[in-house]
Amino acid sequence: QVQVVESGGGLVQPGGSLRLSCAVSTSIFSIYAMGWYRQAPGKQRELVAAITSGGTTNYADSVKGRFTTSRDNIKKMVYLQMSSLKPEDTAVYYCKISRDQYVYWGQGTQVTVSS
Repeated sequence: QVQVVESGGGLVQPGGSLRLSCAVSTSIFSIYAMGWYRQAPGKQRELVAAITSGGTTNYADSVKGRFTTSRDNIKKMVYLQMSSLKPEDTAVYYCKISRDQYVYWGQGTQVTVSS
């Protein structure tokens, strides 16, 4: 059973920064694509950032230039560095790993941007 655990959420003021981490328990981490999603109250879950097994990244237009995702295949970790945070970034952030029909989600971590 693959486990996916996010951490690093919290309360931050507008303009501030946070780094989310995602730890994955699998012996073959490097073959999985990784994605960060978020879901705000009353809204659908949306893709924020993704990174392929080869390290190619893509971002939602709303976070381009502010968020950066990276992965460490040795530590089996994925990160989401968030800067210039806005109140509209407030959401539960989820980490997803996937390859073919195999998809695993974490439990989510709350990010609240408020003064």
